[in-house]
Amino acid sequence: QVQLVESGGGLVQPGGSLRLSCLASGLPFSQKYMSWLRQGPGKDPEWLAIISTTGTFTAYADAVKGRFTISRDNDKETLYLQMNNLKPEDTAQYYCARPKSVIPGMPGSSSFDQYDFRGQGTQVTVSS
Repeated sequence: QVQLVESGGGLVQPGGSLRLSCLASGLPFSQKYMSWLRQGPGKDPEWLAIISTTGTFTAYADAVKGRFTISRDNDKETLYLQMNNLKPEDTAQYYCARPKSVIPGMPGSSSFDQYDFRGQGTQVTVSS
């Protein structure tokens, strides 16, 4: 049984930081690219970042480039998203997900349909 379990969300003030984690089980984690997406209230899903199997390749959406960092620990089967300088517009449910397919060097998809596994999400709220 495949499980992706996100954690680390919460309430943070603008300018603050959070580190999200996604613990994977039941899938060959180290053999697959992984992504983070988010969905704000009343908004469509938004792709944020993707990381290659070894972590040597990463790509980011313009909205988070320079503020967010995706990383992974294959030994711990865990995906991370370090989020710095958070803004109120970053408020959303954050998901880790495994893409169905990847075009090397290209950003990921914002459609949940393009991911074969996705966690239940963790809520991030940025507010003063």
